[in-house]
Amino acid sequence: MTFQILDGTRTYARKLRLFQGNARLYLLSSIVTGLAFGVFRLLFNFYVLSLGHDQALLGQLITDSNLMALAGALPAGYFSDRLGRKYSLLLASLMLSSAMLGIVVWSSVLGLHLMNMLMGLSQSLSGVTKGPFLMENSGEDERTYLFSFDMGLRMMAMFVGNWLGGQLPTRLGQVADVSATSSTAYGWSIACVAGVMFLGLIPLALLRRKRTARQKGEPTLSPYQYARKEPRLLLKLTLPMLVISLGAGLLIPFVNIFFRNVHGRSDSAIGTLFAWGSLAMGIGLLSAPPLAERWGKIRVVVISQALSIPFLCMLGFAPWFGVSAVAYLARLALMNMSNPVYQAFVMEQAEPEARATVASLISISWNFGRSFSPTVSGWLQVRYGFDPVFVGIISAYVLAIYLYWRFFLRDDQASSAEQKLAPELVGDD
Repeated sequence: MTFQILDGTRTYARKLRLFQGNARLYLLSSIVTGLAFGVFRLLFNFYVLSLGHDQALLGQLITDSNLMALAGALPAGYFSDRLGRKYSLLLASLMLSSAMLGIVVWSSVLGLHLMNMLMGLSQSLSGVTKGPFLMENSGEDERTYLFSFDMGLRMMAMFVGNWLGGQLPTRLGQVADVSATSSTAYGWSIACVAGVMFLGLIPLALLRRKRTARQKGEPTLSPYQYARKEPRLLLKLTLPMLVISLGAGLLIPFVNIFFRNVHGRSDSAIGTLFAWGSLAMGIGLLSAPPLAERWGKIRVVVISQALSIPFLCMLGFAPWFGVSAVAYLARLALMNMSNPVYQAFVMEQAEPEARATVASLISISWNFGRSFSPTVSGWLQVRYGFDPVFVGIISAYVLAIYLYWRFFLRDDQASSAEQKLAPELVGDD
């Protein structure tokens, strides 16, 4: 057993040494972004509520962000090809940093709506650019490790950010002589992490630019051309993610509200739990590549997500905080460990000239459900609490897991069975 662990560690280290210079710089930017976003993700909901608003408006703001990410996905794919990966990533990071700061500077309802829209556009451009960028700056041997290491490092940084997010309002509240749960304390905290986000521009500025197919004058496929060329493949790649997004939008933006309202936890306790959640997710993400090499990418997706369902049930319906907290950690690690594996799988299915287009279409499927579900969830919470929210997300996740199996695994299993049976049939004849 010890030998297997040591051998696996050496293999992992060998894969990491294969990372190219651009990939290493991008990973450094991911650490900075993860740290800042860990604080922001924890405090944004509390900040909006501290301004005197309710979950209904909060749901609308989250919808703003996701709706703009949805609307901007196709133009972002074109823009990423035209401008290049480096400057697209730089622009996306600059927009996200500015939106975080703008939420504090312009805290009216209109300002909150507009800054969340800007944040959605930045996330759309970043999400559409990241997959093709990582593909273009990795080889087949280390690609899955790079996708997973990117998300794993970001989650590890969010571990620190979540912990800081639980402490910052108290510390800054003492400096400003205001309550730790006041809008001033939350606003100052978000302004600090916006400054950290601007530091993430430095490694992106050092990236070496590579020309895309569009810039080289090579033909590229528009989303409509690709949809006509590969309709069945595109449906298989996007439909499970669309279903997951419908479920995720019901709960994921409101988990901190769930722990505060249902279990009565403090900001500091929730921040600590979120920090451990980010750590658990990071460990899951970093363990995914060797599992994918051994079992195959889609098997890891189906198995890990299926194992997360019981923990999701415990999270929503266990009456004890301890049980709910442990279930939260386990669900995070299992449900999310397959995300970079699936992203790598999707990019491998796309032709090089179509990768930004496919990334755009995947982004649309991911953001479509998350654009509408938060508004529905906010309405449900105000009237009925969290029970129908959990029923909705569990149902969506179960359906998505079935679709992954139906589209990518069932045919492989049937083919393997036929190959095993063929010699026996020949012998009987």
